[in-house]
Amino acid sequence: MIPAARAQAAIEILDEVIAAAAGGGAAADTIVQRYFKTRRYAGSGDRRGVRELVYRAIRAWPEAPPSGRAALLGLGDAEVAALFDGSAHGPAPRTQGEGDVRPEGAVPAWLRPRLDPLVASEQASDLLGRAPLDLRVNRLRGTREAALAALGGEPTPLSPLGIRLPEGTAVEPTDAYRSGLVEVQDEGSQLLALACGAAPDTIVIDLCAGAGGKTLALAAEMENRGRLVATDVDRARLSRMAPRLARAGVANVEARLLDPGRERAALAELAQGADVVLVDAPCSGTGTWRRNPELRWRLTDKRLAQLVKTQSYLIDLAAELVRPGGILVYAVCSLLAEEGRGQAEALGRRSSLVPEAPPIPGGRPAGPGLMLTPGHDGTDGFFVARWRAPC
Repeated sequence: MIPAARAQAAIEILDEVIAAAAGGGAAADTIVQRYFKTRRYAGSGDRRGVRELVYRAIRAWPEAPPSGRAALLGLGDAEVAALFDGSAHGPAPRTQGEGDVRPEGAVPAWLRPRLDPLVASEQASDLLGRAPLDLRVNRLRGTREAALAALGGEPTPLSPLGIRLPEGTAVEPTDAYRSGLVEVQDEGSQLLALACGAAPDTIVIDLCAGAGGKTLALAAEMENRGRLVATDVDRARLSRMAPRLARAGVANVEARLLDPGRERAALAELAQGADVVLVDAPCSGTGTWRRNPELRWRLTDKRLAQLVKTQSYLIDLAAELVRPGGILVYAVCSLLAEEGRGQAEALGRRSSLVPEAPPIPGGRPAGPGLMLTPGHDGTDGFFVARWRAPC
């Protein structure tokens, strides 16, 4: 493909991404893969070049641009603009005024006032830069030293279980991954699991377990001893947990699919019985913009309001499951005050739970909890808070 043809391919993909963001369609990665699946003539260099152009545009625009053409021309890059020359297989020449609209900032304008105050000093390069490739070492299968010897890389600065590999490293074909010694997991997510203080021979509930990333980490901290109940309302996500548990050598997990709105009844036998309850709640995902920059185009005020309502419901549900003296941990991968410190402060006003500092390194105090941010901690953006139920 000539450079102009790559630009045209990027425009076509961006048009699909913009439409998918507006209509809740496929993710950008899926759209890129699907595009090239039907264009076998594109070599690896072409695919890489087009992908880089697509994601450069996605990262540049805090809100969805009018079109793929506008997305590229709005970059203000003379070399990119020169590709709009009308050549065969390339974009049509730019018209008068095209490219005059430029992206501004890293955060959608409507979200800027809603960021947690600790995020205000973060630079665009912090929020949208390349995320590192972090792995969590599975204590059930071995040590961090063994993982480093097998894979190379370096220890992560905060998590005692993390290793960091060069970007683009193929992890899944390695023996270390296939044997369950390591799991791909951001260092921030590793710290959230450690904040629970899960121990052997206890009862732990992972209330929003999804595909089991933090469930695996909790099981390892429990040394496969005790009862770990992993619940979710999403059948497809929960179904992906079983092979991960088998690979990791985890044997103490009870996976439960819950009916939305009927969670209390399904968990009644665990009421006031859990030593630890983790609520890794559904959220805006604003803390993962480094990995998923298009999420900025998908979030709406209505969607955010629904998420905040769900988070409040889940915190209250979790509080009812904690035994006297037990621990509740609430976490969101969000940079927004209303999803993080706002939810934690609201729980403090309506419950007798006593806040405790999460026992993890890194982060900065944010109301009753801690805020981990890409600029300060090098992790995805997370809020985490921890409480103890009175005896």
